[in-house]
Amino acid sequence: MRRRATGGGVRPVTPAPRRAAVLAAVVVAVLGALLLPAGTASAAPGDDPAATPSTGPVGVSLTSLEPRTVRPDSTIQLVGTLTNDGDDTITDITVRLQRGDRLTSRQELADDAATPSAGDAAQAPFSPQVGVLEPGDSIPLGYTATAADLGIVEDGVYPVLVNVNGTRNGLVERVGELSTYLVAAASTTSRTSVAWLWPLTERPHRDAAGAFVDDDLAGEISADGRLDRALDVLEDLPDGGRTVPVTLAVDPALVEEVTAMAAGYTVAGATGQGVTAAADWLERLRALASVHPVVALPYADVDADALQAAGLPAVVTRSLPGTPEGTASQPLDAQGDPVATPTAAPTAPADDEDTDTGAGARILADALDVTPRTDLAWPAGGTVRPDTLATLRAGGVGELVLGQGAYADAAAAVGRTGRAAAARVPVTTGADTLTTLVADGALGDVVAAADTTAGGARVVEQRYLAELGVLTSQLAAVDPAVAQTVLVVPPREVQADPSWATAMMADTASEPWLAAVSVDDLTRGPVADAGALVAPTGDGQLSGVGLATVAEAVAIRDDFAAAVDDAGVVLAGYDAAIARASSAAWRGDPSGFTARTTDLQQTLTGLRGRVGLVAPADGTYSLASSDAPLVLTVRNDLPFAVTVTLDLQTRSGVGFDADPVSDRRLEPDSRTVVQVPTSVRQSGSFTVVARLATPAGGQLGTQVELRVSSTAYGPITLVITLGAAALLALLFLRRLVRFVLRRRRGEPGPVEDDALPGADDAPTAPPAAPPTRSPV
Repeated sequence: MRRRATGGGVRPVTPAPRRAAVLAAVVVAVLGALLLPAGTASAAPGDDPAATPSTGPVGVSLTSLEPRTVRPDSTIQLVGTLTNDGDDTITDITVRLQRGDRLTSRQELADDAATPSAGDAAQAPFSPQVGVLEPGDSIPLGYTATAADLGIVEDGVYPVLVNVNGTRNGLVERVGELSTYLVAAASTTSRTSVAWLWPLTERPHRDAAGAFVDDDLAGEISADGRLDRALDVLEDLPDGGRTVPVTLAVDPALVEEVTAMAAGYTVAGATGQGVTAAADWLERLRALASVHPVVALPYADVDADALQAAGLPAVVTRSLPGTPEGTASQPLDAQGDPVATPTAAPTAPADDEDTDTGAGARILADALDVTPRTDLAWPAGGTVRPDTLATLRAGGVGELVLGQGAYADAAAAVGRTGRAAAARVPVTTGADTLTTLVADGALGDVVAAADTTAGGARVVEQRYLAELGVLTSQLAAVDPAVAQTVLVVPPREVQADPSWATAMMADTASEPWLAAVSVDDLTRGPVADAGALVAPTGDGQLSGVGLATVAEAVAIRDDFAAAVDDAGVVLAGYDAAIARASSAAWRGDPSGFTARTTDLQQTLTGLRGRVGLVAPADGTYSLASSDAPLVLTVRNDLPFAVTVTLDLQTRSGVGFDADPVSDRRLEPDSRTVVQVPTSVRQSGSFTVVARLATPAGGQLGTQVELRVSSTAYGPITLVITLGAAALLALLFLRRLVRFVLRRRRGEPGPVEDDALPGADDAPTAPPAAPPTRSPV
């Protein structure tokens, strides 16, 4: 087949035997166009700039688009790959750039991103590409055009279309396309300051006792894992990152877990596989923390709003790094293994240790050798309840990072009104003013979708630059001397890649119309009025059922807090367990949340069973006297001391009393004998129920039913016995008196009063009658 060039691209010269078929196809296309409803563009072949955008069978990805900032004399170069995702062979492939109208506002950019421009304002020439695209094959893409070709003579942001033509089934048509942007900034003196808050968070991987439930974290911190790449992004910054002060938002629970892994750990009895990776990751993070600012997140990055809504503000407080009440941390045993509770008495803080902060700050300080910021909070979801805000403020939080949805009118803060953007938004709360920082939603969305955006990482970066370019153009039109600030906050578990994330961060230092600043710098920057804070709807928070389970566990924890010395130290491991079960990371994992809360409840409930009464072997006690004490044995199988109360009650409540027993302190892992004063009012057996509880009233162990026997005379029995003896004595005395009186009067006593005759007093028998003889 022969071809000849045309002004609009490439058009085939069809041999005679096939002309009829081609003509028929053209007729069909024309008729189809005539039958289309008004306002509907037809898919024209070749280079028609009015063609309806269609991705076609050829995918376009860019690895290079230079320059990042276009000037009137610039030469624009594209390098990438063309891939045939269809079923047909494509030949005679050509590529060109065509641009749309200059975008002058963020709203115009948003509209173009939703419906990409057809690029009909100007077109550069087509350039043939080398190679044939068989199904599934790829060929290199290389293209060059000048700014003059595209008519770019004015600063601003221009939508451009990479238009790919090719021959498929004998017809030349658009077989692929890719929309992106060019940023022109030749004369502007305006600058936009950009700060990045870079999250280092991960869902908890330990159960309520501190044991690892899986080894997934090893994969995340190993080569090409999510957290490994998160550090790669920072390590690849130019000049070691010193010119781009990216602020690290670090979860202390994550660092604590990695530290435990580096020391050696087990998973379900097997040796963990991430020991070396954990040590390396910690060392790398330590090096980065020496360059970049570090913000300590709440321990386990708890879902503060969900906990507050569930009536659990104390859980939020115990997770905060900026208050001594922030106790959540995992204790270790003498061998350095995680345990639920400390096995030794806490040591006094060192003289140089900051006792005004919480455990989370100390975890990061020890592991990373830095002093993290503890006064900045970044609530999950980007919004905050008024009562949550009060809890955060009381816990040492003085500044917040929030999303645009947290404000009644965030458009002014992010430049949507056409005026300068300012990330700093003061908010009045009660009698004072709170500094908040607005995370730019559009930039956050760009970062969030970077891993799945068509066209490759370079296209993602261009969209990022386009957003900032529009802002800078707006600023230049209003007042070039005005300061403009923007905060970029990726999702908490962003799938980062240095190919785009590092490039975006580096742009803030390399492009003349951008400036790299830290989050702390923003708090001293220009101010915007974004209206009052808007209460969150609660959508996406942790489920109510799981939070109810957390509340039950917290009730047990609080009950024990009244029974132990220094609850913040003794119960720190349980505070950590509660925080891990309440992590915002479980928002997208309902089954994981259910598993962790169930385990938490079982672990806390098990505390009650480790303190209790030791029942006698046969269940019977014998008392030798009416005031003999009842001797009981109480066990404490916990590794910390507990104060308990003992209460005894009889089933009948008659004949037996036990005096109140003062609270007793039970030493760790001990058996303690307790003597209970008793009072027995009658002999016999009694059923006594003994109950052990915390000072707050929570039951410990199970109540014990005892059988108490007494052979001693109680007061009632003694009175009855003495009364009976006295009565018998009186009766005997009465009979004796009557007997004496009768003797004196010589009266025979009544038969019933006569005594039995003795042997000497036997009566004389009457004389025997004389014998008689019978007559002869």
